[in-house]
Amino acid sequence: MKQPLINEENIILIGMPGAGKSTCGVLAAKILLKNFFDTDLLIQSMENKRLQQIINEKGAAEFKKAEEAAVLSLDIKGTVIATGGSVVYSQKAMAHLKSMGKIIYMHLSYEEMKNRIKNLSTRGIVLENGETLLDMYNERRPLYEKYADYVIDCDGNTIDDTVAEIVDVCENNS
Repeated sequence: MKQPLINEENIILIGMPGAGKSTCGVLAAKILLKNFFDTDLLIQSMENKRLQQIINEKGAAEFKKAEEAAVLSLDIKGTVIATGGSVVYSQKAMAHLKSMGKIIYMHLSYEEMKNRIKNLSTRGIVLENGETLLDMYNERRPLYEKYADYVIDCDGNTIDDTVAEIVDVCENNS
């Protein structure tokens, strides 16, 4: 039996917490005949702790270092990669991801993000001391835009809508 040819290009999903990177990424991977990888799970595995535990015990700066190390360790092909929302703080990590494939920014408005995030205290969102969710949003948004090859507007989308947009970007921009 002949093996199917799988496109070796990676698709990297970036965006705010709640954008659906992990949820939509795994579904898009199935449709695109790609593997799926979540960098948050790699960080947890490397640290043997939940994301929020790492942030609480070691602080935001150490978490960002762990995230950068996890991303820089990636050497995969033919994969949809869901990243943590704070990955854009590392120029090294973003350069590595950009060298590996297409970066899709899953954009959310602040209001939509706030409505989607129900578990702020346990979710593993990197907020510096005293930083509000709005501060984080305003700080990260230009970074996502800077690194994006493509932008998908996820406001008001169902999971299926967003998956369809990811697939569309991948199939029509190869």
